[in-house]
Amino acid sequence: MASSSGTSSGGSSLVLQNSGSEEDLQVLIMDQRKRKRMISNRESARRSRMRKQKHLDDLVAQVGQLRKENHHILTSVNLTAEQLLRVESENSVLRAQVGELSHRLQSLNEIIDFLSASSSSSLIEPINGFFNNPLNMGQRKYLGIFTLPR
Repeated sequence: MASSSGTSSGGSSLVLQNSGSEEDLQVLIMDQRKRKRMISNRESARRSRMRKQKHLDDLVAQVGQLRKENHHILTSVNLTAEQLLRVESENSVLRAQVGELSHRLQSLNEIIDFLSASSSSSLIEPINGFFNNPLNMGQRKYLGIFTLPR
């Protein structure tokens, strides 16, 4: 019996060793899973950092492109503003010329109308390259260039 109890205590020791081995195996499996998860998490974090870095690089490139476009737009706006000032200045000069020429045309038309009305009545005739105005005939002696029509 002693031998059986010795065996039985040896058998339970074997069972304990087996259960210890199973526990060790489970711990090993858990450790392996943890390591895999850690490696997977590290890889995922690395990919995430790479995506963030790529996004940052893309944004930096976009900022550079937008700054370049902004510079071109500002240059274009400045050139257009300068051209607008030149055109407005030219328009102002042309408007002044139109006003002056309109006034001259009106004066010339008045002279033509007066001469047409006067020549139809044959009261004004050119003498020495000048027209003799009947209203100024009393001043003829003072001017000395007009003579009476014949």
